[in-house]
Parts: sequence; C-alpha cells; structure tokens
Amino acid sequence: MKNYCTVYLTRHGETEWNSKGIVQGHSDIPLNKIGEEQARELGKKLKDINFEAIFSSDLMRAKRTAEIAILEKKLSVKTTVALRERYFGKHEGKHFSFLHQVEIKLESENSIETDEQLVDRFIPFIREVAIDYQGKNILIVTHGGIIRWFLIYLGFANAKTLPPGSIDNTAYVKIFSDGVDFIIKETFGIRKKI
Repeated sequence: MKNYCTVYLTRHGETEWNSKGIVQGHSDIPLNKIGEEQARELGKKLKDINFEAIFSSDLMRAKRTAEIAILEKKLSVKTTVALRERYFGKHEGKHFSFLHQVEIKLESENSIETDEQLVDRFIPFIREVAIDYQGKNILIVTHGGIIRWFLIYLGFANAKTLPPGSIDNTAYVKIFSDGVDFIIKETFGIRKKI
C-alpha cells in the first residue's frame, strides 16, 4: 500500500461579503463573527487529527480561519499565494449573481484568472505538499473557487453539477495523495447537484 499524505482541503469561514453575495477574489476581506464561529466549529471537528503542517492562502479570511481552527495545536500557519481565490479583476466587489452572467466570458477576458490558470497555480502546490508530507496529515485552508475547480479537475463533478456557490464556508474535502494520484475519501459541506 502506498504511503499517502492525508490532506484536509478546507474553505475559509464566512465574511461580510460572503453573507451579502459579493465576489471577493483577491480582495482581502476579514471573517465576520459567523465566520469566526465557523472556524471554531471546524477546529472542534478536526481536534483529534494530528496535523504535521497547516497551509493557508495569504488572504486574511483563510489565514484567520486556519489560526482559529488550530488554536490548540500550537502550529504556525504557512501562507502562500498559490492558495488564493481566483482573481476577478474589475468584477471583485460586485454581486455574485453577476458572476453567473460572466462565467462563459471568463476565458476571454484578460482581467479574470481563467479556470486553467487557477488549476495550474494550485496543482503543483498540492502535489509538492503530498510528496513532502507522505504518511502525514495536512490542513490546507483556501477558497471555494480553488476547491470547486480542483474537484472538477479530479472528475468528482463538472461545472454544472458543482456550480459557483456550492462549496459552503468551512466545507472540506479529505484527500489521500502520493503527489501523483488523488483519492477523495470524504466531503463535508460540498453541495453537488445530481
């Protein structure tokens, strides 16, 4: 049997912009009180897991979620831009309903990071982590768009069965990986349409 890294890939807690349906992208929006409570609840769910390392997007909503969730574990959070949400350019700060109208145009508009760019930024990172931490448990706190497109990349769903907004705040995916293969073992808070 392979010596897999166990990755808990988690979305950050709620922000005011989440609660209002506003696209955040790279905008650095803090957690609201509900988001902080969600992070505490995430910590309770994961309390019995011995994490070797914690990685987070460098955006404060993800970093703070990680810090709250692992408060009792005395581990530091390693941040990276590889875990950032998709860059939406001039569309950041607009209502989420607008996103459905422009999703088809994402590929052609230079100011928005494409699906391929998003996956190409994330995949090398998670492969490296899985190789470096074989046999260990890792927590990664990132954003809904990263998790959504990674699941689509893995064949868990397609863009129609996993539409924008289908990854709840503090949702997670438990994945086994050796850096080559990715095996989805468990999901929580992922709303896949059938």
